[in-house]
Amino acid sequence: MQNLASFKEFLSVPQKVVITTHHKPDADALGSSLGLAAFLKKKGHSVTVITPTDYPRFLHWMKGNDEVIVFNEGNEQQSASLIEEATAIFCLDFSNLHRINELGELVRNASATKVLIDHHEEPEDFADFSKWDKKAAATAELIYMLIRDMEETDLLDPDIADCLYAGIMTDTGSFKHPNTTRNVHIITADLMEYGADVSKVSKLIYDTNSLDRVRFIGYALNEKLTVLPEYRTAYFAISAEELKRFNSKTGDTEGLVNYALGIEGITLAAVIIDRTEAVKMSFRSVGDFSVNKFARAHFEGGGHKNAAGGKSDDSLEKTVEKFESLLDDYKDQLLQNGKPINEHA
Repeated sequence: MQNLASFKEFLSVPQKVVITTHHKPDADALGSSLGLAAFLKKKGHSVTVITPTDYPRFLHWMKGNDEVIVFNEGNEQQSASLIEEATAIFCLDFSNLHRINELGELVRNASATKVLIDHHEEPEDFADFSKWDKKAAATAELIYMLIRDMEETDLLDPDIADCLYAGIMTDTGSFKHPNTTRNVHIITADLMEYGADVSKVSKLIYDTNSLDRVRFIGYALNEKLTVLPEYRTAYFAISAEELKRFNSKTGDTEGLVNYALGIEGITLAAVIIDRTEAVKMSFRSVGDFSVNKFARAHFEGGGHKNAAGGKSDDSLEKTVEKFESLLDDYKDQLLQNGKPINEHA
């Protein structure tokens, strides 16, 4: 972080802190937020975590979850008051204020000192202090590095370590993605020293599925997977009715895109879901194909080079049609990665 000394001085006196993170928080977003919240509380600060929306039940085990305020669940006025009264607002795991929906303008207009900690590309310039690194695997990695740089790792405990480990584990795809660096493994080892229970965290996140979710995944794989070998692309298109049929809850579609990306020879994978208020899209890629650029150019989105999101205000059918129509423009790039798909292997 630039101006680390000034940042440490700022935190040397008690602050009224709000921590917020992106729409539909994942393990990195929530783990970073609750890990940082617990750390700041130990330093004597008053801390509230506010999320724009709900998040998956498989994250509710994190210490501090019961105190999280979900903005769009009737807590708009309370959230606005807390943001107005805050002296410090930490923005974690998002690079642009539009990623926190209605909270964005509240944060932008707040008089509080703003702190950005994030690893997504092309950050908006709104923060007074910033720890941003697009090469970082996870925001949780940056939180740990900040605490280490402040020479305050003595405040870490097993609950904080579990939260930060969850963020790193999931954003590296259980240490499979190319963002799994030497630094990631060193930090993971450090977190284990501070009490992170890696087996417990993995089971809570990956092996706590409802029967409805398991049946939905089976249905999606059998009925909804479209593979376009000529573009080395695979995608799922899921309707609102299908979500309702399987009693889909927040988080139930998490990871579905990776099944498409896991097909041998695939360069680009997508999940396209009708969420009623908009069609939401999740993109993944391998090699040099940038889904961040693809999502920014065509679907009001962005993220990382190989993992990004987007949205569309068109119908599901028109969104799928647009997605497929774009592929011809990117055909050369898509075919440069990997070997051809063997549909009969």
